[in-house]
Amino acid sequence: MKKHNTEWERMISGKLYNAQSKALIKNHALGMMRCDRFNRIAFWRFISKQRALQKLIPSSKGKDFFVFAPFYCEYGRNIKVGYGCFVNYNCTFLDVSPITLEDNVWIGANVTLATPMHPYLADERLPNDYPDGKHDLEYSKPITIKKNCWICSSATITGGVTIGENSIVAAGAVVNRDVPPNCIAGGVPAKVIREIDEQDRMNVWETYIKDETPMSVRDKMKNKPED
Repeated sequence: MKKHNTEWERMISGKLYNAQSKALIKNHALGMMRCDRFNRIAFWRFISKQRALQKLIPSSKGKDFFVFAPFYCEYGRNIKVGYGCFVNYNCTFLDVSPITLEDNVWIGANVTLATPMHPYLADERLPNDYPDGKHDLEYSKPITIKKNCWICSSATITGGVTIGENSIVAAGAVVNRDVPPNCIAGGVPAKVIREIDEQDRMNVWETYIKDETPMSVRDKMKNKPED
């Protein structure tokens, strides 16, 4: 006889699962309690706050991972982080399916990463009585943000999306499809605006030493007076 997956296994693999399962409710409550604890610890209690963060998101241990509270998630266990990631104030990670941040991903304030999905038809979306009891059937799709990406403030990324390496998602964008590497995407829904190239270079060290206003090669060319 074929072994049936647990509701947790169904959930993280993108299959329909029963959100009213007792086991899932227990895991969800545990994740939210750990999230609440992290948010309540005073900022100056840095070591305690980092320990609470590692308990909430176990993959963050030893990864030089920093999050500014408040931060909201559902499970925490489904958030996978690489080295050197940063999450700014008031972000929401709905980690029903796995959310993966590869190395050096920066997340701006008020960003939402939302993996949950629901059927479109109301009679399938709402909780119903089925042959073996009442079920609230949902599913989800993972989100992957590749190395060195910058997700700017108030962006929303939906389930099933991968953001390519080195790319930037502009402030306020709603991303519902994959973003290729080395580009800037923005808008609602988000579209690729342009590629990132050497004309974006600011020569940051030289600019810093000279105490000058930062400006890319592209901007300098725009501001160059005509002969």
